[in-house]
Amino acid sequence: MSLIGHLFAIVIGLLLACFAAGMVIVLAILFPDWSDMALGPIDPDAINVLFAFGFIFVSGFALIPALLVVLITEAFSIRKALTYAIGGALTGLVCYLGLVPFDPNTMSFDGIVRRHLEIMMGAGVVAGAVYWLIAGRTAGMWRDPPAPQAPPAPPPA
Repeated sequence: MSLIGHLFAIVIGLLLACFAAGMVIVLAILFPDWSDMALGPIDPDAINVLFAFGFIFVSGFALIPALLVVLITEAFSIRKALTYAIGGALTGLVCYLGLVPFDPNTMSFDGIVRRHLEIMMGAGVVAGAVYWLIAGRTAGMWRDPPAPQAPPAPPPA
């Protein structure tokens, strides 16, 4: 795969990974409300708006940490799915801890909600898996030389 083609795959992979992570976050946050039977049917337009806001939220906060994971895996030609899942979980952790206030006097984060941390890390794992499916399986292949082609067969006599 050429470098330009792989760059397009990286961009598309990051966008779809952010969309998948945004969907996971929105669905996980809203699930306790959905389990209440008194709500009735849910408006699909409202869900689409929430997915869009989830995508914007994830893509805005996770861009730099996700690009760091992409750069490391491309530089070392790492193609393992587990690496992308762990990288996604770490990206979700970094994004969540970036939103929680840090107290330098006690050297600790104040107000960590365990469920929210689990949701963000789970969304990161899903995003890492989606990215691996689109662009991670071919990480670093743009540097490999093309396979030599066999010479054409001689014409029959």
